[in-house]
Amino acid sequence: MKRKPHATRALDICPENPDQEDVITLITASDEYLASLYPAESNHSLDIASLARPEVTFFVARLDGKAVGCGAISCRKKEYAEIKRMFVAHHARGTGVGRRVLNTLEEAAFKQGYRVLRLETGVSQPEAIGLYRSAGFVEVEPFGDYKADPLSTFMEKRLSDE
Repeated sequence: MKRKPHATRALDICPENPDQEDVITLITASDEYLASLYPAESNHSLDIASLARPEVTFFVARLDGKAVGCGAISCRKKEYAEIKRMFVAHHARGTGVGRRVLNTLEEAAFKQGYRVLRLETGVSQPEAIGLYRSAGFVEVEPFGDYKADPLSTFMEKRLSDE
């Protein structure tokens, strides 16, 4: 019996305006997920208005045109860019979307002249921490306006031309 070839699904990751209905749905899912894991004072997510600010580049991952993931780089500091709002919809996890979004964020930060990329994530998200570690991020002390929080993990990666 001859097998039918699997249909190739197109994944596109591009800068977009976060104030779109399907993206808001994705961000709401992210908020609900984080609220199920952490108290409000340990959530450091940017809201829609903050994601649309000039110093933030917000990316949406679309699989066959449907928003399945997102992530942003915030460039408020001269010495580093920060990853914010990285999220992949539950049904798209384990498909490589998260790694592709992370790679896109790294490339964007590098093209904007940053050589250090930092992030804060929660200790109850081992898959996210594993993804970041596998991409070369290492744990660091709190940075910027963050305070030490037993529910937070702070990480950074040095970006290079290599």
